[in-house]
Amino acid sequence: SVVTYVRYGESVASPVIEKGEADLILSFEALEAARWLPYLRKDGKIITNTQQMDPMPVVTGVASYPEDIIGKIRAAGADVTAVDALGLAMEAGSAKATNIVLIGLCARHMEFPRESWEAAIRETVPAKFIDMNLRAFALGYGCEGK
Repeated sequence: SVVTYVRYGESVASPVIEKGEADLILSFEALEAARWLPYLRKDGKIITNTQQMDPMPVVTGVASYPEDIIGKIRAAGADVTAVDALGLAMEAGSAKATNIVLIGLCARHMEFPRESWEAAIRETVPAKFIDMNLRAFALGYGCEGK
């Protein structure tokens, strides 16, 4: 599990986000979104991939994967957008673009213009992968999720 905090604004006193402070949680897997749910503020948003990635206790048979985890997150009061980011990434050209699909969906909920996100992709992605990443971003940006 990898956790990254992103904070920006006029004044950022700490890079760490405390429980109940996250505006947005972006998750590659719904169980991870559920794990970080306590960090979401009351009117925050969760964006998650619907792909199930079994954690080690499930793989070893010690535990079972919770059923309807997205429904349970919603029942806890969270605003959730769930999307098959892997499927959209494959449509864009590679499973490795799953993160860019999720970033595209995330970008719709942030104050930065779409063109700024696309410019960042053009500036940071190796040339041979730019078009695929822009397709992945567009698929995420245009996705409604469920």
